[in-house]
This record gives sequence, C-alpha cells and structure tokens, in this order.
Amino acid sequence: MQAEYRQRRQQLMDKIALGTGIFHSAPRAVMHGDVDYNFRQDSDFFYLTGFNEPDAVAVLAPHHPEYQFVLFVQPKHPLMETWTGYRIGVDLAKEDYGADQVYSIAELDEHLPQYLAGADRIYYRLGRDRTFDQRILEHWQHCIAKVPREGFGPIALEDPLRVLHPQRLIKSEGELSLLRQAIEISTEAHNLARQIAQPGCFEYEVQAEMERLFRLRGGLGPAYPSIVASGFNACTLHYTENSRQLQDQDLLLIDAGCSYEYYNADITRTFPVNGRFTPEQKALYELVLTAQEAAIAQVQPGNPYNAIHDKAVEVLTTGLVDLGLLRGQVSTLIEEEKYKPFYMHRTGHWLGLDVHDVGVYKLNKETWQTFTPGHVVTVEPGLYIGPDIQLDEDQPEVPERWRGIGIRIEDDVLVTSTGHEVLTQAVPKAIDQLNHH
Repeated sequence: MQAEYRQRRQQLMDKIALGTGIFHSAPRAVMHGDVDYNFRQDSDFFYLTGFNEPDAVAVLAPHHPEYQFVLFVQPKHPLMETWTGYRIGVDLAKEDYGADQVYSIAELDEHLPQYLAGADRIYYRLGRDRTFDQRILEHWQHCIAKVPREGFGPIALEDPLRVLHPQRLIKSEGELSLLRQAIEISTEAHNLARQIAQPGCFEYEVQAEMERLFRLRGGLGPAYPSIVASGFNACTLHYTENSRQLQDQDLLLIDAGCSYEYYNADITRTFPVNGRFTPEQKALYELVLTAQEAAIAQVQPGNPYNAIHDKAVEVLTTGLVDLGLLRGQVSTLIEEEKYKPFYMHRTGHWLGLDVHDVGVYKLNKETWQTFTPGHVVTVEPGLYIGPDIQLDEDQPEVPERWRGIGIRIEDDVLVTSTGHEVLTQAVPKAIDQLNHH
C-alpha cells in the first residue's frame, strides 16, 4: 500500500506545484465524560498517508529542496501508551510511512515556516478545528508580512478540496479491492438478515446479527448507523431506533453496510417479513425496482450525473399515475415536483472512503459532473407512503391500503470503460427471490 500512498501524494504535488499542502488528522471525539469514541482518521489525511493516529499533521511541499513529504506525529511516551495504546513515534513513522522528514507534533510551529517559505499559496481546509485554524492563519500572516521585502510568498490560502477531491473520486484498483471486500461482507450480512427476519423478532435482533458479522469477517463495524425499519418505520428515511417488533404483513427495509479498512459498502433491500408481498406492496416494489434498474442503466461513462435521478423520477412518477396515486401529465407533475411527498430524496451519491464520498456533483451552475471510469455511485430510488401522507388539493386522496408502505432499493455501481458493474448484485432483489413459502 505504501507505493499507492506515495503515488497519491505525487499526483497531488504535481497539481499544487509551488503550493504547500497542510493536512490535519482527525481529533479524538469524546463519547461521554472521559470516554472516547473509537478513533476514525480524517479521510483526506488517511488517503494521503495511511497514518492512523490522532494529533498528527502531514505537510506536502513539492518545492522544498530536501523534504517534500513531512509528518508531525505524537512522540513515543511509555506512560501515555500504557493508558491509550501504542504510538508509532517519530523514528518508525519515517521508516514505515515513507516520510522524508518526521518531527514531534510539539515542534510544528518551529519547523512549519521552512515548508511555507518557498510556496506561492497554502492549501489548507478551514473550519474543522478552530484552534488549529488559528495557528495556520498566524503562520500565513507571518509569511504575508515578509512578501514586500522578499518579493515572494504564499499570498493565497486555498481549500485543497478542489485539487484533491477529483483525485479521490477516481478509485484505484487497490481501493476497489477494499470496496469489494466491504461489499462481500455486507452481502453476506444482508442475506443472513433475510433468513432470520420473521414475525415476532425485533428490528434490533436483525441489526445485531448483521453487525456481528461485519466484525466477525474483519470489518471495522457498520459504515453508518444501520437502518432496520419494519412497517411504517420504513417511511422515516434515517430511522435508527430499530426497536419495533416485526409484524406478519410488514415489509422490512434494511439500509446497512460494512466498513472495511475505511472503505464502505452502502446497500438497501426491502422484503416481506412473512415471505409474501401484499398486492399493494408488490405493485410499489415492482415500480421502485423498475425505476432503479432504469437509473442504473444511465450509469455510463460520459453520461451526466443527474441522469440517474431524472430517469428514476420519470419512471416513479409515471408509475404513480398508473396506480392512481397521482393525477395529471407526467411532465407537469415532474416539473411541479408533485411526486415529492412519495419520493423526497436524491437517487444516489458517491461512495468510497466516506459513505457520502467527496467530489462535486455539479461543475458549475449549468453543468453536471460526467461519469468517468473509476467513479463509484449508489443508485437508490424509493417510495414512501407515510401513514399521514398529504398531497396537494388537485391530487387524489391516498387510500388507506397504500399507507405505511416504505420501499428503497440501493446498489453500489462502478463506472467502467464500457458501461458499469453492479458491485452489490449478489444481494437478491427480484420479486421471485424474495417471495417464499
């Protein structure tokens, strides 16, 4: 992996040229009192270094005559390590992480100026840690004060997002193999959930078995809070209480994925708890599945990102009219967003080191990002008919038999040079695969 991290840094340094990039590790997060959450490294920092400790800073200075990649890390401290765990320390960090120079984090203010001196700008993301922001701004102000005398210096502070995040958007083979592993574990968990879910058991029991499997297979745990939503709970998009008892005619919506080496799966399936769709559940499920497959077909290199959402909305709105749940011309209903009480979210997002991964969706006001080989995107249309759904006056009243049904189907899709690959296809979603008994 070190060769890959080195390649990533080089790619970024080629872009920032005379700039200096400063990347700060994630802070420790307090759960309660003096108990910390499990540490999770900042994704940009991890992407460039693979270094997985807090209180660290990475500096990329391509213009520096000696040291282009510099790390500041926590020094070895036997007493602290007894309490909070092993630290790599200064010497090993140089050896194991390929840094040209490594210092103790306590020496940051002393050594940072030499890596800013030859830069024309500083690449640093403000807004995550106000105290650290202040330190960087002070260094920048010192540099600016010298510009009149020296005729050169970092006169601009720029967010590295513009140069780094397009790079993160294209997944390497190494990244894809980690994503596939996260997906393989998640697939096993979803297939297990379908076997164990039955009337009488609780949502949290299904959640517990899935998350047990995530860890058992070497994952870090859930990529995000697992949603196990039965019956009308499925109409709450981010339902995470997972406390209800499954009833005989419920649908169960499970949106859960494993995190493996920081790469994340994101899969949603909806199925009948008793193995039999009611006519209304079946009609809506078929509609969502048709919309999802039509949207996935839009994942092609060169296609604009919004093609998946536009196609899903078109299929869903047409279907809602056919079922008598909406009334009017499909094009007008879409234009006036009359479908939104049933479908209120977008159809997908980038996926990778972050579940909602970095990268822009629009390049400017008018132009959408186009799909490129190496992009990974989720495709996840849904329909949600809440018990208290309200439509506009020009629309029909929603009959009781449709109320309380929530359905979402989500796959993770890789853009290839010739089209796409559905990475999550081993999790069944066809009606005949979900109907049993």
